[in-house]
Formats: sequence, structure tokens, C-alpha cells
Amino acid sequence: MEGRARVFGDDVNTDYIISSSRKRKTIDPSALAPYLLEGVSPAFAASVRPDDLIVAGRNFGCGSAMEVAVTVIQAAGIRAVVATSFARSFFRNAINNGLLVVECDTSSFQEGDSVSIEVSDAAVDVHNVTRDVRLAAAPLPPIIQEIIASGGLVKSQAGHLFLKK
Repeated sequence: MEGRARVFGDDVNTDYIISSSRKRKTIDPSALAPYLLEGVSPAFAASVRPDDLIVAGRNFGCGSAMEVAVTVIQAAGIRAVVATSFARSFFRNAINNGLLVVECDTSSFQEGDSVSIEVSDAAVDVHNVTRDVRLAAAPLPPIIQEIIASGGLVKSQAGHLFLKK
């Protein structure tokens, strides 16, 4: 996966990702996508391109555990979030919804840098192509890779979870 780094700092909480005031009217991710990260960067959502990746600091996705914080990122066309660390609830919601989340040192990234992510059974490698910095990321177990590759999980009427594909 390759894309353009859209850089944010530490402690980007779920209310920054999508404001609570926006969620009062709807939780439809497609309707909310134009408001993605508006509290941090009002012009962000309108500037997102299909190859953009979010790159952030520590504790990305802290705050409430609402899945819409993940699904609105996906609805905006962002395929991955690379961060120094994630709030555990955001991390699990991302995996369950098929959004690639990668933990590594993000200090070398600047807005607009070209990023490459390679996921294999043995490792996750992140390359800041612009600055020629290669980073070893936290590995993703095979089951997590399978869930992400399948686009996430769906719940049956009986409450059982299945891969989407």
C-alpha cells in the first residue's frame, strides 16, 4: 500500500475524528465523511485524496469506543492509519471494520510525505519514501491480517462473527 501522509499529533480522540455534535443527526459514515477531523483541521476532509493515509503520534483514537470513528475514516477513502500507538478500543474497532492500523515510530513523517506499507506474515514494514526512512512496525498476527484483508467482520443474526468476504 502506498499513499500520502496526512500528519496529526498525539491524543487525537474520537471526538476530534468525528464531532459528537455531528453524530446527533446521523451515524451514517458517508454522511459524516465531509466532517472528518474538522475540529483539528477544518479543511482536512475536503482535501483527502484516495491514496491518503493518516499518520499520527501517540494514543490515536482515544476517547469513546464508537465504531463510527473508524468507519468515517474509511468512508473518506483513507485505507490505513499509522501511529506511534492506538487506544485499544479504536485499534480493535479498526480491525473489526477492516481498516489497517500500524504501530511504529512516526517522528520522521511530515505532511505530504510519500508512505509505503508492506504487510507480510513475518513483519510489517513502513517506509517514508520521501525521507528514505524504513521502520519496523509492530507485527500483525495472521488472524488480524485475514480480518483486514477480508474487509472486517460481520455479525450474523445469531450473533456469530464472520469474515466479510
